[in-house]
Amino acid sequence: MYLDKHTFTKVIDSTPLVSIDLVVENSKGEILLGLRNNRPAQGFWFVPGGRIRKNETMDNAFKRLCHEELGLDKTRQQAEWLGAFEHFYDDCVFGDTISTHYVVLAYKIIVDAPMQSLPISQHNQYKWLSVDKVLSDSKVHLHSKWYVKSTNLPEN
Repeated sequence: MYLDKHTFTKVIDSTPLVSIDLVVENSKGEILLGLRNNRPAQGFWFVPGGRIRKNETMDNAFKRLCHEELGLDKTRQQAEWLGAFEHFYDDCVFGDTISTHYVVLAYKIIVDAPMQSLPISQHNQYKWLSVDKVLSDSKVHLHSKWYVKSTNLPEN
């Protein structure tokens, strides 16, 4: 369900949003990150993901997000559960006068196929980074680093 700007602003201002983030790992152990177009976390490298919509099951949200964000057909059962995380931001998609609180369900998926022609609505470019680069790059958002730290991936 899509909400108009006025309604969605009231939701962001009043409640936490529930989302799914996807830690995408390739066969080299690299992590896929996108450069965020939108607030919050605008200008940072971040893992793909998105919020769960009203009346959408977690399984359906996972499938939709894999398709919309990555062009992949994956199910939640094919992913590794990383845990629940909380994200707090001083801004929101509509500006810096309202803060955003997310409760994030994080999952890791392994993708050995090349990732080409990825959508640019949330991220305007993508790159694969080794675990040590994810953890050391100041332009990789702290929340994406949390996920990588939780995955037990070896640093190179």
